[in-house]
Amino acid sequence: MLWLRSTFFNLSFWLMSIIMCIAATPLFLMPRGWTVRAMNLWSRLTMFLLRVCAGTRYEVRGRIPEGAVLIAAKHQSMWDTIIATALLRDPAIVMKKELLMVPYYGWYSLKTRMIAIDRGSGSAAIRKLIAQAKAALGLGRPVLIFPEGTRMAPDAAPDYKPGVAALYRQLDVACVPVAVNSGMYWARRGFAKRPGTIVIEFLDPIPPGLDRKSFMAELEKRIEPATAKLVAEARG
Repeated sequence: MLWLRSTFFNLSFWLMSIIMCIAATPLFLMPRGWTVRAMNLWSRLTMFLLRVCAGTRYEVRGRIPEGAVLIAAKHQSMWDTIIATALLRDPAIVMKKELLMVPYYGWYSLKTRMIAIDRGSGSAAIRKLIAQAKAALGLGRPVLIFPEGTRMAPDAAPDYKPGVAALYRQLDVACVPVAVNSGMYWARRGFAKRPGTIVIEFLDPIPPGLDRKSFMAELEKRIEPATAKLVAEARG
């Protein structure tokens, strides 16, 4: 039954995505806000299909951030990026530059002004990251970064990269840590979508002004135990 429901979801998800991508093509000629709303609709439809086809729901804990704020989220699954455009208002998501090459997904990411970085360009990438993040905050958009830079299995050891600290120090805004257990239901490389309730938890903000070392320690201290608790919750 698990594989049947997962197959049904995957087929429905890709069919819906293809139809929406093609139907929304004229939006490239329209104001950016129209594409933002289309991505929000796509995300919400994905959550609907996940619930109906696979029996996978989600629960939001804590207060969803609004406006010009930095958000640092644990990243276990593709689900994390999809839910971001459903819950947050016009987020500027930090993503790998290679994703811009993905047909439609990359093009829509460019249109909505997501923040793409080339991790192989060293300090230049950090400077570009900060410049784009400042521009997004100037428009009142939240900036979302996954501190580990890639999807991690629920039990993997944390591996926080320096980009989040550079943003925190240069932007001088509060940072909202986020814990998830999405990898327990939508694995980073798995086919199966497991029934149950994915939890995304927005934790108390870290105020601006900490030095780099203190901030990184505090960020990990907040995200990792909260994530471990959610994973244990999912395991029952």
